Amino acid sequence: MTEGSATPPRLVATDLDGTLLHSDGTVTARTRAVLTALDDLGVPVVFTTGRPIRWMEKLWADVGGHGLAICSNGGIVYDVAERAVRTVRPVPRAVGLEVAATLRAAVPGTTFALEHGEGWASETAFPRHRDDQEQRPQGDLDAIYRDDVAKLLAVHGTLDAEEFWRQAEDAVGHLVTTTWSSVGALVEMSANGVTKATALSSLAADLGIGADEVIAFGDMPNDLPLLDWAGTSYAMANAHPTVLALADHVAPSNDEDGVAEVLSRLFGLSLG
Repeated sequence: MTEGSATPPRLVATDLDGTLLHSDGTVTARTRAVLTALDDLGVPVVFTTGRPIRWMEKLWADVGGHGLAICSNGGIVYDVAERAVRTVRPVPRAVGLEVAATLRAAVPGTTFALEHGEGWASETAFPRHRDDQEQRPQGDLDAIYRDDVAKLLAVHGTLDAEEFWRQAEDAVGHLVTTTWSSVGALVEMSANGVTKATALSSLAADLGIGADEVIAFGDMPNDLPLLDWAGTSYAMANAHPTVLALADHVAPSNDEDGVAEVLSRLFGLSLG
């Protein structure tokens, strides 16, 4: 679909942080109204996020307490209505431990955590994020590693975020899919070939929807595969330069309700 096409998309895929959400992490009334209108039209909206499930609970009421969400950069598909993990695409234990050993050798000072279907665990030195309030299991990586690890996280205390990602990609990109979506030096690693795009492709196929019928929105490098796969792609005005270069179109920034504005126009929504 091209800008201004008379045929609206059959599926909407949107990132959350820096895309659908305002910078303070909230969902505006305008955006909620657009999501509700699309639901009434029978158009599925799939939230595709790097967030783990535990960072989503407070958002379900705002972004729709039904349907499916792609979390952990494609590693987990979550059934929102059932509050249950539908699928996990795991990083095998042997691969995860090899990645850790290889990256530690290549970039000394790297520490690790892992996301799994029921929460997360980390090495003792891994820093606590401000959004993580609950206790987490800690210990040596080989002791805390599980069979359902959906994402391996690596952090470095001094390197620039993008430089750390480049070094990680060079060291272990042949073993896992690496990306980043934060301002800090945090690299996110999924099973080899697992991205937001691969998870969404599978969901769309189940619905009988092709890539050319999907519109996607994103702002950071972990959105690149998704935007490349979708038939129509929008980078937010606040997006990373690589995202702006790839996307078909540019939406207003997240703090201007850019996703809601584009969808209102494409679907002819008059919400007052």
